[in-house]
Amino acid sequence: MRIGVDASCWGNTRGFGRFTRELMKSILKTDRSNDYIFFIDEMTANEVSLPTGVETVSVRTSASQVNVSADSSRSLKDIWAMSREVFRREIDVFFFPAVYSYFPILNRSKVIVTIHDVIADHNPDLIFPNLKAKIAWKLKQKAAVSRAELFLTVSNHSRSEISNYFRIPQEKIRVVSEGTDPVFQEMTLDTDMAKSLARFGLSADSKFLLSVGGISPHKNLDSLISAFDHLQKGNPKLKLVLVGDYKDDPFYSAYPALKKQIAELGLEEKVVFTGFVADKDLAILYNTAALLVFPSLEEGFGLPAIEAMSCGLPVAASSRGSLPEVVGNAGMFFDPLDIEEMAKIIETVLRNPEQRRKMAAEGKRRAALYSWDRAARETIDVFSELADESPVGIALHAARK
Repeated sequence: MRIGVDASCWGNTRGFGRFTRELMKSILKTDRSNDYIFFIDEMTANEVSLPTGVETVSVRTSASQVNVSADSSRSLKDIWAMSREVFRREIDVFFFPAVYSYFPILNRSKVIVTIHDVIADHNPDLIFPNLKAKIAWKLKQKAAVSRAELFLTVSNHSRSEISNYFRIPQEKIRVVSEGTDPVFQEMTLDTDMAKSLARFGLSADSKFLLSVGGISPHKNLDSLISAFDHLQKGNPKLKLVLVGDYKDDPFYSAYPALKKQIAELGLEEKVVFTGFVADKDLAILYNTAALLVFPSLEEGFGLPAIEAMSCGLPVAASSRGSLPEVVGNAGMFFDPLDIEEMAKIIETVLRNPEQRRKMAAEGKRRAALYSWDRAARETIDVFSELADESPVGIALHAARK
């Protein structure tokens, strides 16, 4: 079976970029029966390190897909360039790890599209900065949904929301959960870890809340900052560390508004924006934080929660979206729009060592349920499901008779 893969998101630092990289690396390690062909714009291909031993088609385009921002989209010329290269090849199944970089598939290949969530559809004003960006997203999304034979998503919550929003039968949507990198594990503080913390203005003795993800408005960091403002008045040494790229992230950012809010509350010395953090340093932050706080209005999966739990860090999370499903009974939950409740839950965990120990132990057990190897096997099964229905598959069956 020949499987085409859109690898345009390979270099993206956000969740679907990691999903693309980790899932495909695990698939290539696991699957010895099928041939994979990566299709990627030339600029992105020159910026990233792709797996060896896989056929790659680099397509000349006017812009890198990695750098497409919240208020822009691929040009029609670039879309045609990607579509044309696929059309020229015989492919059984074509896989999009994210609808974000979808382009039309014009041959008779069976198509699988991953829709991670419907956050942009539920909260368009928090995701897109203007009407043009909203319309471009809707057109691309509609084209993807009408072309796909099957869909992947990352949680049962997302599966239900996608089915309801797009009126897609749930039996056409497969759930493939995410996993964690082995770097996310419990550590013992040493000199190198202390140096890493120092780069963020922290020390081994620092007591801090940690939030990990983007700085987009739907991450609801303004509510977390307000809750932290209540908490720090009784905990003057407590800090809040916000991990997320606020300089080069192409997505709609709440950073200017958050900086203004922090200044108005006089919290400049207590709230730390780290910017993008590599996994090794992120694992250190997970190991030294007091609590991961995940206040999003909605998540499709919520990978930082699993990463944190793998490191033995308790999690307090939003009661909305997929987080209750993913974190399960390992976490404590709050209404993300109720600032007083958020602050109360955080304080409860901080002041109760026994509760923290229980949450940490259950979190490690919970995190062990998720792996990229399992996700790879599940995805390969979906490929196989469609392969026998593809034009090439039908021809092979006919030739064998």
